[in-house]
Amino acid sequence: MRALDDLKTATAFLTRLPLTAPDGASISRAGWAFPLIGLAVGALGGLVFELTLSLGLTPFIGAMLAVAATMLVTGALHEDGLADTADGFGGGATPARKLEIMRDSRIGTYGVLALIVTFSLKVGALASIGDPLLAAIALMTAHIAARAVLPAFMFAVKPARADGLSAHAGRPPVRSVAIAGALGVLALGVGLDPVRGAAALLLLVLACLIFARLTLRQIGGQTGDVLGALEQCAEILVLLTASALF
Repeated sequence: MRALDDLKTATAFLTRLPLTAPDGASISRAGWAFPLIGLAVGALGGLVFELTLSLGLTPFIGAMLAVAATMLVTGALHEDGLADTADGFGGGATPARKLEIMRDSRIGTYGVLALIVTFSLKVGALASIGDPLLAAIALMTAHIAARAVLPAFMFAVKPARADGLSAHAGRPPVRSVAIAGALGVLALGVGLDPVRGAAALLLLVLACLIFARLTLRQIGGQTGDVLGALEQCAEILVLLTASALF
């Protein structure tokens, strides 16, 4: 079945489960399933948070372990993209130099600072929620919505390179973009409530527009690293909205 194949492709791409590595075209087609992987990752983080609190540890420690669990299962894929993007955009003088820095496996000052800030925001938002059930809902909502925007961004913003995974993947099918977007909107409406879900949706749209303008000005298009950075920012926006709600 095509749907099952797409789900396996999304799982192999977005997690570190031992599955066959997918090619670019199959990743693009499987974009509709990205939010489903986000649901599983968020649920894992919520489970870790609940188990930690049940052992008598503080919400802060539970939040740290929950975020660490999501990073472990994904192999810090999106965090790596965020760090590379911060290093490239902050340290390069020309688009070519920025892209060169983003391909360098070493991490620089901008990348370290970006990871510290984003990790702290995620942990702080979760710890402020406190309640295990509400924290799990917030995590699932954030991870679903953050991955739901990726196919749309890939569709709207051209790749910055002629090679690389993003270039090989190409533009996702409209059907994948639509399904992923619908899943993201549904998650925001159910997980946060319609009013605050609408507010979070507006924030995500604004974030995508800002990222699109920024990445076009900086390097002429999007890359896999940029998509990782966008996912992280979207995840944080939803978690902060949830923490203000709960």
